[in-house]
Amino acid sequence: MTGPAIGLLLVSALILWGGLSVSIAFIRARPEVDEATLPPLADETVESDERREQQPHPTRDT
Repeated sequence: MTGPAIGLLLVSALILWGGLSVSIAFIRARPEVDEATLPPLADETVESDERREQQPHPTRDT
């Protein structure tokens, strides 16, 4: 491998692993959404979700 190819490999690996480590740090700092602080859902949203749960799951026949 040439010098520029190794340099590009190192830069891309740092970007990839750096992004992964930043994402892990962010998730560890804010692990979950507290459902108590969420606004309540509209009644029509709850009703449509309940209707959709009772319908059969669509399947592909191909």
